[in-house]
Amino acid sequence: MHGADGVNQCTVNLMNEMNSKIIGRLNADIIEKTARRCRERGILIPTFAQLRDPSTIPPSITSRLAGVGLWDVNPVNLFRITWKNDVASGLYGNVNFFEIPREITGVRARIIGLAGKFFPTGAHKVGAAFGCLVPRLVSGEFDPARQKAVWPSTGNFCRGGAFDCALLGCTPVAVLPEEMSRERFEWLREIGAEVIATPGCESNVKEIYDRCWELKKDPLNVIFNQFEEFGNPIFHYNVTGPAIEEVFEGLGLRGRQPAAFISATGSAGTIAAGDYLKTRYPGCRTVAGEALQCPTLLMNGFGAHRIEGIGDKHVPWVHNVMNTDAVAAVDDEDCIRVLRLFNDPAGQDYLGSLGLGPEATGMLPLLGISGIGNLLASIKTAKYFELGAEDVVFTVFTDSSDLYRSRLVDLAKDRGPYTQSDAARDCAGPLHHQGIGHFRELTYYERKAVHNLKYYTWVEQQGKTPEELNAQWDPEYWRSLFEDEVAGFDRLIGRFNALAS
Repeated sequence: MHGADGVNQCTVNLMNEMNSKIIGRLNADIIEKTARRCRERGILIPTFAQLRDPSTIPPSITSRLAGVGLWDVNPVNLFRITWKNDVASGLYGNVNFFEIPREITGVRARIIGLAGKFFPTGAHKVGAAFGCLVPRLVSGEFDPARQKAVWPSTGNFCRGGAFDCALLGCTPVAVLPEEMSRERFEWLREIGAEVIATPGCESNVKEIYDRCWELKKDPLNVIFNQFEEFGNPIFHYNVTGPAIEEVFEGLGLRGRQPAAFISATGSAGTIAAGDYLKTRYPGCRTVAGEALQCPTLLMNGFGAHRIEGIGDKHVPWVHNVMNTDAVAAVDDEDCIRVLRLFNDPAGQDYLGSLGLGPEATGMLPLLGISGIGNLLASIKTAKYFELGAEDVVFTVFTDSSDLYRSRLVDLAKDRGPYTQSDAARDCAGPLHHQGIGHFRELTYYERKAVHNLKYYTWVEQQGKTPEELNAQWDPEYWRSLFEDEVAGFDRLIGRFNALAS
């Protein structure tokens, strides 16, 4: 039934079912209009369950994938917002991951990272953008025919948002710091996004927020703020977490649990995979990574840094600090040195001399700067907890070095040609001699102190209330958001697709 009365009755029934903390209302008129728009464009929207397990995606969709490139602006690529894209076949396979050889890590524990390169846009943030946009779209809270989607970001999130908008026929507005890599700005303009460059670098998040307050004055601008939109961590709890579980179970380590999951906090979306892992493996530690030059969680600190893609100087509203067991701060200079080591021919030759084969060295460019930061925090974690050969540490390589080629060119200009001696120093220093300094296990009250930092950003500046902040210090608050809401989202998506078919 596509008539307005049928849509209105469905929305009333569904709203009664959902009892959502995220979706405030269902706008039947906009839902019907947006569904008609999607029907005309041949757009269907995947459920979170399908992105978690692509084997449930119907053949009518998968039959269209083989002839579509991973980065093509084609609506069927919404169904590729998953960790399981098989680039060779164009369909789906196992989770894309890469185990870092011990010759590189210098630790006995195994360190495994999921590879974000194989998402559309080459970065996993397209999933977080999907998690923020789609619930608003299928509930009628966002009208793509009239409104613009504003994506405040330190890099990859606005790329993902612009890509999702292009697929869905929405107008994206990317808000990001002016010092981000040139590749980001060029790609955003190519895909048709309006681009607003704010002052500063990765750690200048407040400047982004200030610009968004200005944009909010126009009701045609809808702000999809990854730092407060729960669709961001919901995606990672329900898609990234199970992907890590699948990789771990495939290792065949009966009776064991993952030792730790490491994620730079950034917008605190990816770290929610650790919340999921704790439901399956209670002994799995969740470790938050950040830049030593801006040690917000570690020292209530501030500053500027070069680990592109992780914003700082505040605690995101969507960060469940109750589940954060430790904080590891890494030096951004270490990340830059390892970026050259992994990508320069002299660096790869040196690593080959340590016994790495061409297949392993060929995989190292899967790590972009923030992925390298996650690797270094993983090494710190393995050393701090004295993990052994039977222990497995998981992390995420959020994007690849493909998004930082201009940085490599600039480094060569500034520092000169990369040599075997440089490679030896960079392997020995940032990697093999990565220490356990700037690492802190968090007690109950230390976690609560980090949680309380949210007050200064979210209550004083962004309009939240103390009551809302206090409500977050309850495990059921997070369980309900991460598990109950997604079931309601998927019902909304299913009913929306029925209208759009």
